[in-house]
Amino acid sequence: MPEVTTNGDDGDDGLADGIQIDMISADRMQGMRTMEKIRLILDGVHDGNIVILEEGLDPEEESKLIEVTMSEINPDGFTGIEIETYPGEETSDNGFLGRIMGKDNSDSNKLTVIGPANRIETLHKDETLISTLIKRR
Repeated sequence: MPEVTTNGDDGDDGLADGIQIDMISADRMQGMRTMEKIRLILDGVHDGNIVILEEGLDPEEESKLIEVTMSEINPDGFTGIEIETYPGEETSDNGFLGRIMGKDNSDSNKLTVIGPANRIETLHKDETLISTLIKRR
């Protein structure tokens, strides 16, 4: 799984000052059961990471993700998730994610961005763009 980490210039490993983005490929998610996918996503979000799914979740999986998230919310800790999904429309291998992941995206895909509710704020969303502000801890 490709991971992108932005580091601060704080003298140590820098991870405490940065924002980690986990980009999870469709291939990795393909063989997983629903709860395995949800745990992978929520474990990353609990750690304060932003999770980007190449293919998104189906509606039942997304509902289950929301249900599990609600059961884990804690006023003194985990505040929940923010989730934004591009519509599942026909894409070509010339698409942004197709170039990053190096594969043909001729089937119907949707990109999903998930992050901690207290760190991610959606500024704008339309059919071609999700603009997000990610706050440091």
